[in-house]
Amino acid sequence: MPDPKLSRRAALLLPAALGACGPAIAQRGLPDFADLAQSVIPAVVSIQVTTRDGMPSEWRGPQRGRPQSEQARRGGRPIIQGAGSGFIIEPSGIIVTNAHVLGEAANVLVGLSDGSEYAATILGIDELTDIALLKIETQRPLSAVSLGHSRQMRVGQWVLAAGNPFGLGGTVTSGIISAIGRDIRLGPFDDFIQTDAPINPGNSGGPLFNMAGEVIGITTLIFSPSGASAGIGFAVPSDLARPVIEQLLRGGRVERGWLGVSVGDAEAAPGRSPRGGAQVLGVERGSPAARSGLRQGDVITAVDGARISNNRDLVRGISAIPPGQNVRLSLLREGRVLEITIQVGLRPGPG
Repeated sequence: MPDPKLSRRAALLLPAALGACGPAIAQRGLPDFADLAQSVIPAVVSIQVTTRDGMPSEWRGPQRGRPQSEQARRGGRPIIQGAGSGFIIEPSGIIVTNAHVLGEAANVLVGLSDGSEYAATILGIDELTDIALLKIETQRPLSAVSLGHSRQMRVGQWVLAAGNPFGLGGTVTSGIISAIGRDIRLGPFDDFIQTDAPINPGNSGGPLFNMAGEVIGITTLIFSPSGASAGIGFAVPSDLARPVIEQLLRGGRVERGWLGVSVGDAEAAPGRSPRGGAQVLGVERGSPAARSGLRQGDVITAVDGARISNNRDLVRGISAIPPGQNVRLSLLREGRVLEITIQVGLRPGPG
């Protein structure tokens, strides 16, 4: 039989413990997203795409694929219908979405939060960052949202995702930033914001908001064995997207700098700490690198004085330089420190 004195003591201790935790929990209570959602939803759109290519890939692991699709046959030719999300950045009808949402689009239909629908024109696509711009024509100015600064975001901060999951437009989910600068080996510009805000098929191209209602990311893919949210989603940071969007607005394409080399991370010398840098593994014939005398085995350590720690630093640094501009490369060659000047070329191919 329990000691009545111990029971009374426990009864006295229990309210005290609750009292100590209660105010702390109340002060740190979960945020109310209602006002934020109400202010941003009018600028979030759903996107329906009809294409005549093959079946789009499904979301399995870190893959970009049109989130939701069905296939029909008309006149013996496959018609692919996909659904995604986007957001309006200019009241005149400029919309940002993912490049993979559009695919080889034959027709694009944009649905607004008020239920109205408009045919859209594709202004530009950048496959390397998975960003695309659309334009719709309306007789009235539209609600729009602005891009914030993703570099100011920190792990653990609240975010709100909005979009068209499973074709259910006007849907919001909340979570936190669970990692920043995430590289998942999809391409040279991987720099994702990772979030646990539930993201599902159809959210692709939708905005990720900070608590001020600014877009700090563009939802683009998820890790999932089932194709549905597993609590790990990724968004293209707004600071990476901003210059891409500006170039697409100006000319419909993105021009990036190019040297014409294949590179890898520089290996550490035996018994020494890693020196950092990008090691040249190969030089393309007739490329800017070949014309400047860059050689296989060179280790590039700086571009215009900015330190290069690895091959991704080099690729991103050169890509940001306008084609035709001269840059100074600092490098190590057979133990010697050299500097060469090279005129950056235009990166070939898409993006």
